[in-house]
Amino acid sequence: MLTLHHQVIMPLNNPQLENSYYKVISVIESCKTKEQLEGASRMVENFKELYGRVGYPKALLYNLDRKLGKQLWQL
Repeated sequence: MLTLHHQVIMPLNNPQLENSYYKVISVIESCKTKEQLEGASRMVENFKELYGRVGYPKALLYNLDRKLGKQLWQL
């Protein structure tokens, strides 16, 4: 699957990475309270720790942070 990120197409070759990434994105998007966002923030940190060690694109990690911040401002 290909992901469009800032006009750059990034291949997500690992299905587990892809599933985890989109799960975290969907959790962030579904947050309606700050408490829920705190839980989503912990998910983002866990994702970073797990997939950051194995050298996956930092753009994914950056995008999760941006999505989390954007959702916080929408509350």
